[in-house]
Amino acid sequence: MRLSRYFLPLLKETPADATIASHKYMLRAGMMKQNSAGIYSWLPLGFKVLKKIEQIVREEQNRAGAIEMLMPTIQSADLWKETGRYDAYGPEMLRITDRHDREMLFGPTNEDMITDIFRASVRSYKDLPKNLYHIQWKFRDEVRPRFGVMRGREFLMKDAYSFDMSAEEARVSYNKMFVAYLNTYARLGLKAVPMKADTGPIGGDLSHEFIILAETGESEVFCHADLVNMPAPGDVDYETDLQAIVDERLSYYAATDEKHEPAEFAKLDKDKQLSARGIEVGHIFYFGEKYSAPMNAKVMNREGKEVIVHMGSYGIGVSRLVGGIIEASHDDDGIIWPKSVAPFGAGIINLKVGDEEADKVSEDLYDRLAKAGVDPLYDDRPDRGGVKFSRMDLIGLPFSITVGPRGLKEGIVEVKNRATGDRQNLSPDAAVEFITSEFAGFV
Repeated sequence: MRLSRYFLPLLKETPADATIASHKYMLRAGMMKQNSAGIYSWLPLGFKVLKKIEQIVREEQNRAGAIEMLMPTIQSADLWKETGRYDAYGPEMLRITDRHDREMLFGPTNEDMITDIFRASVRSYKDLPKNLYHIQWKFRDEVRPRFGVMRGREFLMKDAYSFDMSAEEARVSYNKMFVAYLNTYARLGLKAVPMKADTGPIGGDLSHEFIILAETGESEVFCHADLVNMPAPGDVDYETDLQAIVDERLSYYAATDEKHEPAEFAKLDKDKQLSARGIEVGHIFYFGEKYSAPMNAKVMNREGKEVIVHMGSYGIGVSRLVGGIIEASHDDDGIIWPKSVAPFGAGIINLKVGDEEADKVSEDLYDRLAKAGVDPLYDDRPDRGGVKFSRMDLIGLPFSITVGPRGLKEGIVEVKNRATGDRQNLSPDAAVEFITSEFAGFV
């Protein structure tokens, strides 16, 4: 993409209500525009990142055996009344009526609807287990929306729902999602720690939040330091027993402030006691028959008797992750995107647009990187060098290549690594080879 043709409305000044890094940089970098309190338009740069995160989440869900579908944003209140949640959920749920005075709602979650879909179609134990998911926009009428996409009212979420014959079999489904989440966050360039957590309005018995550490985190977290750098499980066979992988993580102390046990935490060696602020980027629940019982979601078991199915739900805030990644990866100059979700792989900075040699080399770099699948952003605007450098740092592309007449006289361009700040002078050919090799496995 040529910057001269792109839509990138940068802001020079940070809006007064933006107090955390992700909110500041998403507005300044032209990733989004606020429409009303807690509601944003996703502009091209932000939308590219959002779709990349969504695709990684989708791939890991599919790999774990979940099946994608799509449910509507507007739901009938009747389903929520069956489970008793319509009145219990509180003012965060946006309740509406249609022209026929039927009570409807803008879905904040989908347990009731997915249970209705399941009970209408599945009759036998032979059809279990099942894990159905969708990636859909949701709405919760936060009393005080703030921090940009970190606590907005409208948000994109992946929510999956598992159905099993028993608590034991439901635990198998739970473990698959537990492992899939660890792999998902690793691919997103995040170090996420699973922690015991409250179940909130969804309810349930077994619940874990996945937390990334950040100074601006909304809650205090306590964990064993080794958990933070523990590698993701990686390539696993989801049809095998994953309990050992889950047990290894859960053998270490980790809890949010609501579940924190100071006496247990104090038993850790002092150098292994980690207390910090954390951001929730996912939440998984096993809640048994909480929804299936009141909605009469039954199947025939092996003995020919009807039994209530056991359920779990598994959420990832896809749009929230955009902010979460920025909170975990930024500096004073702007965003630092992991390669896997960067809106563009590399930026090409032409310091003298109109110079025959600089234009030629920049165009050649642009074409070659594009053909290699790196998806470059070519800054072909006639701005000063300082403006170009600041702009590229702000939007946070993993690499930039600076092309100028002075360097070209020596046959070199400058390649900068945004994360480390390291610079190296390379020939244009070597620059293409270097950046292409850095993206091996990502394109």
